[in-house]
Amino acid sequence: MRIWRSDLRSLRFPGPTFLTIGNFDGVHLGHQALLRTLQTEAAAHAPAVKTALLTFDPHPMAVLRPDLSLCLLTAPQERLHLIKPFGLDLGIIQPFDMELASLTPDQFMTLLIERLGLARLVVGPDFALGRGRSGNVDLLQELGARLGYELSVVEPFACEDGEVHSRQIRQSLLAGAVPDAAQMLGRPYQITGVVEEGERRGREIGVPTANIRPVPHKLIPANGVYSTWAYLPDSCSPHPLASVTNIGVRPTVDGRRRRIETHLLDYPAAGESGTLYGQQLTISFMSRLRDEQRFDSLEELVAQIQQDISVARRTLAEISAGPDSITRK
Repeated sequence: MRIWRSDLRSLRFPGPTFLTIGNFDGVHLGHQALLRTLQTEAAAHAPAVKTALLTFDPHPMAVLRPDLSLCLLTAPQERLHLIKPFGLDLGIIQPFDMELASLTPDQFMTLLIERLGLARLVVGPDFALGRGRSGNVDLLQELGARLGYELSVVEPFACEDGEVHSRQIRQSLLAGAVPDAAQMLGRPYQITGVVEEGERRGREIGVPTANIRPVPHKLIPANGVYSTWAYLPDSCSPHPLASVTNIGVRPTVDGRRRRIETHLLDYPAAGESGTLYGQQLTISFMSRLRDEQRFDSLEELVAQIQQDISVARRTLAEISAGPDSITRK
């Protein structure tokens, strides 16, 4: 998949193109169903038809409602990484600003035809674009008849608890229900960030941790202790490592800043040296072990951490390791 991170108006992509548009935050099962539909419809016209996806950075709400706090499941590059296996020809990260937001649906669709050779737009039933989100599927259908493109509307994907939407996944994560989020995502929720030096309190009590700084606006699950798989740079370990991750302010030591701290099981070198500082570490959240809590002494804290490690070992031993796996052995 060719990646284009620039304004559409500077792109000239040979059509005809079957296109889907959206934020695709999380690239969850609903998004994946839409992408498979795009693939299937394009395959029926192969090899003449190209496939493309258009997403935005920054997120439109960051521009339209800067007063709101964004909690994103995926950064733009992360989305395209997750979309890459679907084999699309082009992935576009379109800069979003007030000028783009002011375009009417007619103007925006004309732009897509001129720059991408748009032949078919594949979207969900709640999709809308253009100034004030006035370009709903009914209007887009009318514009298609006039401008010369087709519209395919894909019904929402449903699982056991109903339709899958990004907001439901966010609610599950904010409640600490990481298995529920994984079921809707089709994979465990992940956070990738740079390992930075902390206060080394974990090392002092014999449980060294890697302190992870996530990308801005990344949604952080509820405070608590989780069993996780850790994916280190290949130079450090080619395989995922069992780990325990704490999210919170560390009330026992009067912490103030919210942190993500991961203890890598069976990998003491990571805690005894600075080899991971400045490198990317990815954490897959598999289960929530307990709430964050305050203990009366460091001894009680250490005892609980050792218990957490034992439970995490048992839990992870029952779960297949791998970023796309949510099944138990």
